[in-house]
Amino acid sequence: MQTPVKFTNTGRSQFFATARRRVDAYFKENGISPTANFAMWFKTIFFLGGYALLYGLIISNLFSAWTMLGLAVLLGIFAAFIGFNVSHDAMHGAFSSRNWLNKILSSSFYFIGANPYVWKLSHNIVHHTYTNIFGHDEDIDVAPGLIRLDDGERYRPWQRYQHLYALPLYSLTSLSWVFRKDFVKFFQKKIGQHANPRHPRHEYITLFATKAAYYFCFLVLPYLVLDLAWWQVALGFVVMHLVEGALIAIVFQMAHLVEGTSFPVPVNGMSIQEAWAVHQLRTTANFAPRSKTAAFFCGGLNRQIEHHLFPKVCHIHYPAITEIVKKTAEEFELPYLENPTFFSALHSHYRILKRQGRQELAEAA
Repeated sequence: MQTPVKFTNTGRSQFFATARRRVDAYFKENGISPTANFAMWFKTIFFLGGYALLYGLIISNLFSAWTMLGLAVLLGIFAAFIGFNVSHDAMHGAFSSRNWLNKILSSSFYFIGANPYVWKLSHNIVHHTYTNIFGHDEDIDVAPGLIRLDDGERYRPWQRYQHLYALPLYSLTSLSWVFRKDFVKFFQKKIGQHANPRHPRHEYITLFATKAAYYFCFLVLPYLVLDLAWWQVALGFVVMHLVEGALIAIVFQMAHLVEGTSFPVPVNGMSIQEAWAVHQLRTTANFAPRSKTAAFFCGGLNRQIEHHLFPKVCHIHYPAITEIVKKTAEEFELPYLENPTFFSALHSHYRILKRQGRQELAEAA
């Protein structure tokens, strides 16, 4: 049976201590808080307000079925952006120095049908610690048996076509989250090899109550108030989540599942022979780091390296600390992986899918 992996700093790397000292100095010398600023609050109001407006327009029953379908697509897009920009920072405790405010804004995760408590367990604790380690980081278990991403995975004949069916499969991410994923992770004994804690009683109530509220608001209420057949309501719901799921999955894949990122295998199944921060550099990549558009909509997730090293820093500050982290990595002769554009990262992920789907390469491995 596997046990939690330990990181052993065999090279005695001082990379992270140096990077952290320089980042701390940047905030101190410039009199800047590492939490949200005016620009961050603007984004928060923009995405939450836009989401509420779109939902209200749909429920108003003032539009045709085709117009409401278009609004549902936009609602799915805004839901993903809320996850990227608001929920994610708040759940990491990076939005504010006030825990109560982070908790309130973490609740925005319910708007996309997901549970913040479960997310913190599976993402904040497990993914951020055991990044890209198969059997430990469940965030990279993308459709097991259908998508093959690593040489160590068993090859299956249909994976030859995974580069063709991956995107439609990724689109199911959000639907899985709403109906299955949170329940599975909540009740399973371990997430990866990390033992699930004994959940507080109120989290059981919260899980089922918020899921029920979400189903009511997005399935029952629209059926009751809109001049639509049940199948039209269901179609709008599914389309909304297909768009949302595709956005969420693609942004994640481009941060960890692109060419250059590694999938370390623990020595004797127990240890990674390097410092945790160095491990993060080897398993994480940025994309479109100079794009203001990507930074605005992706919530800083296009700068995953900075996020993984400094998850308590609000993403609005990532552009400023990127050069600090990159320069420090170069000084210590460590990799700093980045794809210059969104589409170059997407193409890189596509090439991995295509390569890992080739049987002759799988047999050689």
